Amino acid sequence: MTLELREIKEQQVRVKRNLSSEVLNPEGVGEYQIAGTVLLDLVVRKDGSKYRLVGRVDAKLRVDCVRCLESFQLVVGVDIDLLYLPFSGNSGEGDVRIEESDLRTAYYRDEQIDLGQLVTEQLQLALPMKLLCRDDCQGLCSVCGGNRNQHVCQCVEAWKDPRLTELKHLLER
Repeated sequence: MTLELREIKEQQVRVKRNLSSEVLNPEGVGEYQIAGTVLLDLVVRKDGSKYRLVGRVDAKLRVDCVRCLESFQLVVGVDIDLLYLPFSGNSGEGDVRIEESDLRTAYYRDEQIDLGQLVTEQLQLALPMKLLCRDDCQGLCSVCGGNRNQHVCQCVEAWKDPRLTELKHLLER
């Protein structure tokens, strides 16, 4: 799924696409799976060889909770504001300080912008650091492995160091 920059003749063009999970994540492998279609709504502004993409990506993702390992659906909406410049090889200028504006700059080759890569990257960046099915998720029992959100187990979690058993007998005397 590419955006052909040669075909953009006007100063501003609206690009609206519905992308399927087969296009974005064909193997279904990764930290998330796409549930349904992804809506990409962009305004592309052309300024010579520079292209500014402003818009939004909306998607429903299927992810696994890091505490209870249950799969749940996460609704993600990402605002996009990226500047695309033509790719040029490394000029060997040495160390360069990265500015805040550099984080919103990307590069294109062969007069094409890969929209699939753009969407995948933006969805990955939008994922929370800790994927939880709910804020009060109890997770798994460390003894029996049961899901504490579904049932209450009677497992005792107090760990006793077997090396200290003899010292405990001395205290009891």
